[in-house]
Amino acid sequence: MKIKKIKKGDLVQVLRGKDKGKQGKVLAVLPKKGKVLVEGVNKVKKHVKARGPKQPGGIVEIEKPIWAAAVAVVCPHCKKPTRVGFQIGKNGDKHRVCRRCQGLIDEGGK
Repeated sequence: MKIKKIKKGDLVQVLRGKDKGKQGKVLAVLPKKGKVLVEGVNKVKKHVKARGPKQPGGIVEIEKPIWAAAVAVVCPHCKKPTRVGFQIGKNGDKHRVCRRCQGLIDEGGK
């Protein structure tokens, strides 16, 4: 599954699941799995085995990836979750735009 509309560093809102309504920054995009890793979303507890005196064992909370289809990019202009469209600029470069307000989501990229 190709993920063209969500990029690392975007602010996204979760649309469904246990964290519905939460917003967070995208930490990583996993296009082969069709998932994204979002800061503060889908936290799970993991039991970690001790690996010596400097790395003690215990229970740690980590963030797991969620489906890219379950998140929407938050527009920096209208501050609402939106679908993403593409627009070709005057000098031939491609921009992501908000479908609600037609504002630019980012300034560059192909």
